Amino acid sequence: MQQIMAKIRRIAEAKPSLLMTLLSGLTVLMVSLTSVCRAADLGIMDAAALKGNTQKWVILDSRPKADWEAGHLPGAIPFFWDSYTRTDAKGVKYSSFPPQELAVALAGLGVDEKTPLMVYGDADSSWGSEGYTLWLLTWLGHKGPIRLLSGGIQSWRGQNLPLIRGAEKPAAPKARYLVELKPQCLATTEDIQRVKGGYTLVDTRSTFEWLKGRIPGAIHIPWEDFYTGKDRHPLTAPELKKLLAGHDVDLTKPVVYYCLGGVRSAYAWTVHQLAGLPDARNYKGSWAAWEKRSGQ
Repeated sequence: MQQIMAKIRRIAEAKPSLLMTLLSGLTVLMVSLTSVCRAADLGIMDAAALKGNTQKWVILDSRPKADWEAGHLPGAIPFFWDSYTRTDAKGVKYSSFPPQELAVALAGLGVDEKTPLMVYGDADSSWGSEGYTLWLLTWLGHKGPIRLLSGGIQSWRGQNLPLIRGAEKPAAPKARYLVELKPQCLATTEDIQRVKGGYTLVDTRSTFEWLKGRIPGAIHIPWEDFYTGKDRHPLTAPELKKLLAGHDVDLTKPVVYYCLGGVRSAYAWTVHQLAGLPDARNYKGSWAAWEKRSGQ
């Protein structure tokens, strides 16, 4: 230890600017590893509890638009991930719109940062887009309550509750959606490259995708393993703990979930959050970004 301190003193005397750079990098590293992502008010609700209480919520349908048109919960607004992503300037596919652009879109749907939101999907054709919606809102710093409909639209149908076909009268737009980003809710390519070994990486893609290539050190758990039953309910906390333990996932480090573009991994992130487990992040850009990383 004395030798290390002596070296630091020599660096400080000879190259103070280098020392400041090193300290700055260390600060960034510590913040990256210790800052925890938590939604303001994230929870899960079943169809029986939502029944007769839909007026309290602005309901977001995270399935493809064609599915929404074929039948949706009364008053539900379509909000599918594909409508809010694009290929970015670096050529990375499935990149979410910039925060302020998302804010304008949400305000146009009648949503501000305090709006109570109910989100549902089907954990199937949407690739877990309902989880992506919850992650996106948490990243934007949504302050109002956010609930996931457990079992999605299939649980709603299972209770013979009403569905609406076609378009409905749009909600009145809000003046604005105030963004307060939570950068600790995501990991970037630079984070993963810089904090080597500091994260537990979980690849949620299919086995075929995994075999074609993966991030070094990643653990493979397909995203479909994060739900269960005919209605595809998210795993409970005990079920998730068992799943992660069975794959030797180290929860003493922040868990970073990734897939191809960050949608399926966001579903896994949502299940992790709902279970109340330690820090988890979604790799924004995921494999599509990793393949475009500098030095490739």
